[in-house]
Amino acid sequence: MRKKIIAGNWKMNYTLSQAEEFVTSIVKQINVDDIDVVLCPNFVSLDRVYDLICQTNVKLGAQNVHYEDKGAYTGETSIDMLISAGVEYCIVGHSERRQYFNETDEIVNKKVKKIIEKDLKAILCVGETLEQRNNNEMFKVVEDQLVKDLKDITKEQIKRNIIIAYEPIWAIGTGVTATSMQAQEMCKFIRSTIAKMYNENIAENIRIQYGGSVKASNAKELLSMEDIDGALVGGASLTNDFVAIVNYD
Repeated sequence: MRKKIIAGNWKMNYTLSQAEEFVTSIVKQINVDDIDVVLCPNFVSLDRVYDLICQTNVKLGAQNVHYEDKGAYTGETSIDMLISAGVEYCIVGHSERRQYFNETDEIVNKKVKKIIEKDLKAILCVGETLEQRNNNEMFKVVEDQLVKDLKDITKEQIKRNIIIAYEPIWAIGTGVTATSMQAQEMCKFIRSTIAKMYNENIAENIRIQYGGSVKASNAKELLSMEDIDGALVGGASLTNDFVAIVNYD
């Protein structure tokens, strides 16, 4: 049985004081042992949020990382910096990083390898645009991303360190959610692609999240789908809705 994982991606929101107030308000309401819960605040808030959750079962995640250990990379953050702040998970390949910051699959692959090297868990995002879906190209697009993003990743590494998040770009921040059947169809396809790339056992055990306008009102239906093992939550992770999503059952 795959353990559900629900992660909140705060994106570029909340000051230090706002982060502290919000986490303090929700952390006591999150008391589940059968779900992995991850908060991914902005870099400025990582240390403060860790202090608030380190004695709970909520884990800390980062929204990005650089693939080099150190150097003249102004504005970037290394994996060791994340580890020193208490980070255990890291989002990579989010469509906003790909779109706004020109991250290629090759860059995503480097980041995945760095996360694995330090034994953190990567939440690898894949997904298609509305145009690609309308042209019936969504399966090819997602398969290509998986193949390139997981290049040279071994069976043991993907089993231990990789979570995949299906995020249809047309549903991120738009208020439009993929139907439960659309989300299930793609998550099932991702699982079958992992089976082809690795084997059936790895495919059966890898966790696949859905992300894209997940909220309290649709979480239960989405998370009841056979191949959806959790959610990567955007806007709703900034409100008390996040507690409701975690407690969906």
